[in-house]
Amino acid sequence: MGMVFGGAFAVAAIVLSTMVFPFWNLIREDVFEDVVILNNDKGTCYVETKDSIPKIIENCNLQSGDKTTIKFGRGLAWATIIEP
Repeated sequence: MGMVFGGAFAVAAIVLSTMVFPFWNLIREDVFEDVVILNNDKGTCYVETKDSIPKIIENCNLQSGDKTTIKFGRGLAWATIIEP
């Protein structure tokens, strides 16, 4: 009886977890975009992207006004610079 209840509980938990929070929401699409560095604050750069979410780039050695290509996950505020 206990195993049946435990199995039913596990199946219900799996079904509910995939309906409420699907696994594929954890995997974000990578977006590449050409941007202009707006500000460099002691190694942290800030840029504006087409999705209207300002991006933060850590360990950035570019200056304000420099153009570069960045990669970020859709909907995230963090980005990395793509080296040419």
